[in-house]
This record gives sequence, C-alpha cells and structure tokens, in this order.
Amino acid sequence: MKKQLWMIVLACLCLGTVQAQQSNIPSIIPNPASMELLEGQFILNEEVYIIAKDEISRKSASLFNDFLQKQYHLSLPITEQDQKGSTIKLNLTPNAEKPEAYHLKVESEGITISGDHSGIFYGLQSTLQLISNNGTQLSVPAINIQDEPEFAYRGIMLDVSRHFFEVDQIKKMIDLMAYFKFNKMHWHLTEDQGWRLEIKKYPKLTEISAWRDSTIIGQYYDFKPFIYDGVKHGGYYTQEEAKEVVKYAAERMITVIPEIELPGHSSAALAAYPEFGSFDMDGDKPEDSKPLSGSIMAMKENGEPYDNDLNTQVPGFWGVHPNIYGVKEETFQFLEDVLTEVMEIFPSEYIHIGGDEVPKDHWKTSPISQRLIKKEKLADEHELQSYFVTRMEKFLNENGRKLIGWDEILEGGLAPNATVMSWRGEKGGIAAAKMSHDVIMTPNSHMYFDHYQAEDKITEPLAIGGFLPLEKVYSYSPRPESLSSEEQKFILGVQANLWTEYIATSNKMEYHLFPRALALSEVAWTNANNKNYKEFSEERLPTRLAELEQMKVFYRVPEADVQITKDAKTGRHKVTITSFVKGSKIYYTVDGHKADQTANLYRGSFLSPFTGTGQDNLTLNYIIVTPEGRQSNQFSVTIE
Repeated sequence: MKKQLWMIVLACLCLGTVQAQQSNIPSIIPNPASMELLEGQFILNEEVYIIAKDEISRKSASLFNDFLQKQYHLSLPITEQDQKGSTIKLNLTPNAEKPEAYHLKVESEGITISGDHSGIFYGLQSTLQLISNNGTQLSVPAINIQDEPEFAYRGIMLDVSRHFFEVDQIKKMIDLMAYFKFNKMHWHLTEDQGWRLEIKKYPKLTEISAWRDSTIIGQYYDFKPFIYDGVKHGGYYTQEEAKEVVKYAAERMITVIPEIELPGHSSAALAAYPEFGSFDMDGDKPEDSKPLSGSIMAMKENGEPYDNDLNTQVPGFWGVHPNIYGVKEETFQFLEDVLTEVMEIFPSEYIHIGGDEVPKDHWKTSPISQRLIKKEKLADEHELQSYFVTRMEKFLNENGRKLIGWDEILEGGLAPNATVMSWRGEKGGIAAAKMSHDVIMTPNSHMYFDHYQAEDKITEPLAIGGFLPLEKVYSYSPRPESLSSEEQKFILGVQANLWTEYIATSNKMEYHLFPRALALSEVAWTNANNKNYKEFSEERLPTRLAELEQMKVFYRVPEADVQITKDAKTGRHKVTITSFVKGSKIYYTVDGHKADQTANLYRGSFLSPFTGTGQDNLTLNYIIVTPEGRQSNQFSVTIE
C-alpha cells in the first residue's frame, strides 16, 4: 500500500501549526482504509452527469443530489446512458463478501465510484464530504480511495418510549447516521413508560399504553417525594408510519431493528392488559388480580405501595418497575401475536427482545410461575427467565428471524442462537463470545450517549449521570484483548445507546449524539491502525462540525484543545487555545470571572499575567462562538 500523502502533510503541520482548521487534509469521517491525494481537482457544476445504470444506484444518486441541493443549491442530471464530458460514474460491481467496500477515484475529468450497492452509496457520502466551496465554484480534490468497514454492525439505539419523537425527527437522525456510514438503527419501542407501536390485534396498547398522565421533573433524586409536571405525554407510530421509516432507512443502507421489551420493562403494556401479568384474574379489571402487595421496588416516595404493584396507569417516573409478563400460555400467545405484526413491519434479520433488568419479585410469589419451575425442573427464577427467552427465540427462529437481547439473557443459560448486546461493561460480551455466540459491544462505560459530556455537571444540561467525553468514545476498541483471535470473530460490531429519560426535545437529542456519533463512526468503520484522536479532532472534525451547523444540527460545541507551556524568556505561562469548530471565535478571561462575548477575543497564544509568591493558580475561563452564532458552555482550565 502506498504511503498516504496526507499523513506526510499532517506530520509537517503538527510541528508548527496552531490553527488546525487551516489544514487542507481531506476531512472524511470515518477515516477511509486507504487514501492517496493526486494532482488536480474535479469541478462540480450543473453540466456534470451522474451515470447510474440500475434502480438502486439511481436512488443513491438521487439522495446525493438531495444533499447537493440543500447545501449548495445544485442538482445534477442522472442518466443510464454513457456521456461525454465531466461525469460521476457509478459502477455496480457485486461483492457478496464485502458489500460495503468501495473504490472512489477522483480525477480532473471525472469521478468513478465502484462497489456493490452499499459501497456505491458510501462512496457517494465520501464524495460529499470532499466537496470544497470557495464561494464561486464547487470542487473535489483528485484522490484515490480504497475503503471498507472494520465491523459489519455499526449502530445507534434511540429510545422513543421514555420520550416520543416524531417521524420527521427520526428521519433527520437517519440522514445523519447514513452520512457517517452507520448501518443499524436500533429502535427501542416499548418500555415501562410508554408503548410506541400500533398493534392492530391489541388496540389498547396505543389507546392506553402509549400515554402517561404526567412525568417527574428534574433528576430522579432531586425531589422526595417526586414532583410531577402534570402534562400528558405520549404518542405512537402507526404501522404505516413505521413502514415508512423502515423504507426511508433502507434507501440509505440502514436496517431498522425493532425492540419489543420482555419479560421486564412491561408496565405500560400491562396497564392495558393486566391479564398477561404473573397472577390469575378473578375478573376483567386490574383490581381483580391478586398481586404481591408492596414490593420494595414498587414503593412510592411517600412509602405507600405504587398502584398496589399493578400499573393501572402508565407510570410517570423512571427506574425498574416490578410488573413483568407472566410465564403462562396466554402471555406467550399475546407476545407471539405482537411479534407477528412486528415482523410484518420490519424485515430486519434481527428482532430485539430486551431481556434486561427483570425484577423477579412477582415470579417468586406467583403460583403460576412456581408450578412451571417445578414442571420444567428449573433451578430458580433465573432459569425461568432463560425458559421465557428461549420460547420467544424459538418462535422468531421458526419465522426466519434471529433474537438479540441485552446481556442479562445470559442469566440462567443463554438461548441457543441468541446474539448478545453487552451493555454492563464487556463481561457479558466476552462470556458470550467464548460460548461462540455473536456479540454487539455497547458498554455503558463508553457507549451510553445519555451520559454527561463534562465532569462539571453544572455546565451541562440535565442528564442521567456518568461522564462520557468525546475522546473516551473515540478510544474504545470493540474487540476485547482477553479474547483469542478466533473468539474476536464473534464481535459483530459496536453500538451507542441513547436513552431518553432526560431527553425530551430534538435539540437535546442532537446535543447528546453529536459530535460523539462522529467519534463512534470511526470506532465502527476504521481499522485501529488508521485511528488517531489528535488528527481526528484537530484536522477533520472542525470541517464536519461547521457543516453540521449549516445542516441545522444542534451539536454540542466541544471543548477546545488548550496547551499551557512555560515561556523560556519570561518564565510565564504561555496559553494556546485551538477550537475544533472551523471558523469559530474564542472569548476568554483569566481572572476567574465569567467568560462571555464581552471578554477578551482570542487572537493567538498569549502569556498569562504575573502572579506573586504564594498566590493561587489562575483559571482560564473561555467560550467558543461558532460561525453561525452558536455559543458553547463555559469551559475552565487551571493555568499551572
């Protein structure tokens, strides 16, 4: 492989540059496998034809045009016929082994993209990221790229059950995922706090389970007892809307994987159909059942049992709720009916069934559950959960689908063909891989995008907890070193999870996703040997962040790179601040007071004030203001 010319340029730049955004290094994210800069450029104008000879390639060309129109007010003619002059040729070369690989070659006379359908689509995304606009013309640098993903599974999970997001918001997220070469959207559709998918055989799932009367405000532990907002919240997707999302995603090479949570996190469903819980019903009303009274997990903040352990309404507070599906034939029939309709909507090979955080209080006291444990000679309620999951897996397998579950499905024995999504660290994924089960890595340490993005939480919007900065996301390696090379082959890929207990608006959703999703895209697509956080953040991220702002994405403006060194002549501290947002301004103070747009405008490295003997260290406070006027949080760094 030829040495990449841009890496040589990078090495030179790193010796002396301060403003990294001045670099001409191609800013493709995720970083391609092999990239060689050539001489010259290709001019992009309305005289350029896109040649696409099959229907799927033409659709990809049309989506390429949509982007050009939105960003640059340019639309190119698409044709099946060869043309003279400047062209973008999409050469379909079927590749069953590497369907997402592509070859992109840009020369002054034209652009050629070769690959299977997915490869052509990704080659077009890379082309879009290469476009330069000098104000009078659009151009693409001459370049030769050979590229393919490191992992087959590159996903983001969106929880729409805690807070509902409209179809248009989902589509915008899918557009952004496709642009950065993600190929799986895990759609978390059911939870304790809401059911979000129309099931025609069970209409009360959308009449009752899709709505809660009120939601707690603040963090879970802020108020005791809880304070509720008094606002009805909910919504659901009709089957036609869900099919529309599936089609929209598929055109962008993204598979939508639905999650129907079971046997736990089922309070919303049981609010509508309590007869599918763990106890017999004497009548047809919730109060006619005979539940365990007052389990600890069901206590209200005032010490009283919550709904007598039965959700007669959809709960409005977070956490693990005690109501879970009963282990009885009526419940299995209900779930099979639900999954039958789900499979008619979602053609995905995988169906996610959850399986996490299953409190077994009800099973322990349910005569139905205990009789089944005895009948099936199960050791305990953990094995009963495995029995439950295995029943559902058998049903999915019989219908040509595969089951994915969170790593708790390992408890009591893993279903025969299940794929494990490892979220409680890597332990579950490692155990599953050693058992020759497929694994998707999504550890909460590196992949929970609902976590805070700064250690000083007071500077951040309300979040569930934790601390997950951009660099930590980028540092993740989905293949644990404790696995052998053969065992590592069971690691299908990696996924970030966006849980929405504290995310109720589209702006906040985007704030939590970006730019961390850009770091994740490189974790998922790029070989570890081609990853370099300094180069990613300083050389390529600035261009993409400026573009996200033009695309009206409410990303979090990341902290700048602050370098503090000793000035040899004066002995004072020299402070250098480099923003990762191209074209942004930085305002700062060093006297401990608030930084805003009335503060000092950063114009280059500066020397800190003189400090006397015994005085405390100074604090640099600064904000970043983007070209479009977005202002960052205030960031602070001790000058020492």
